[in-house]
Amino acid sequence: MSYSVKLNGITKKYKMHRQNSDKLKDIILPGGYGEDFYAIRDLTFEAGKGDVVGIIGVNGSGKSTFSNLVANITPPTSGEIDVKGDVSLIAVSAGLNKELTGRENIELKLLMMGYKKNKIEEMKPDIIEFADIGKFIDMPVKKYSSGMKSRLGFSISISVDPDVLIVDEALSVGDKTFADKCLVKMNEFKERGKTIFFVSHSNGQMKKFCNKALWLEHGTIREYGPMKEVMPHYEAFIKEYKSWSKEEKRRFREEGTKKQEGLATAESASSEEKEKRKKSWILF
Repeated sequence: MSYSVKLNGITKKYKMHRQNSDKLKDIILPGGYGEDFYAIRDLTFEAGKGDVVGIIGVNGSGKSTFSNLVANITPPTSGEIDVKGDVSLIAVSAGLNKELTGRENIELKLLMMGYKKNKIEEMKPDIIEFADIGKFIDMPVKKYSSGMKSRLGFSISISVDPDVLIVDEALSVGDKTFADKCLVKMNEFKERGKTIFFVSHSNGQMKKFCNKALWLEHGTIREYGPMKEVMPHYEAFIKEYKSWSKEEKRRFREEGTKKQEGLATAESASSEEKEKRKKSWILF
């Protein structure tokens, strides 16, 4: 199977600034200013045509950063990303201008994607019908609920028929009826060999819809493979995590923060620590 999305050694580093003046220092001073924070570190993986990849991981693991990198919203600090075809990111209010109406946002987004005025007029009725937000289509987006923003964003994104679709928590808001309608549409994409990345806190949706899972932890890949193999490992980890004491959870978060701040890396861990961690998961 040929790949449609390929990441090779992707790292995304940010500078942590405590106050606005630090941002100016970061620009002026040689080598920058502020602590490094690695939202994503050294990611290498491929997704093929027809793959539906569930992106899993606890909060702060790098899921949204991953989505923005593949969608080319933010550039990587280092490494290469190769995406074959057009990409569309669906996230709550992503790319919507809150001062414009829903109808105006449809026109603006499609114009920015290169569509001509006559084609936009042709596409608009189907987008409005799918969004199904009634009279709110002619009201400013700033008056929308998060569910309405999700409906409009999803409707616009699927209308452009992308080769790679990224759904980042867009189905976590709003009603179940609309979520089910979206899943039906995504299944149509799946049958047509599109590549889909699905970010959701609903493990049930993941297992029902995705055939692969990418488990991110502290900005690195913990596991990648078939959903039926990876998800049981992740669910076992979550069950274990919930049983930890506050102190154990604090240590886990601190360890991750150190890695993402560059104070420690997976590569710098001792062989004894790596083997201990490996053994702790060998039963799953």
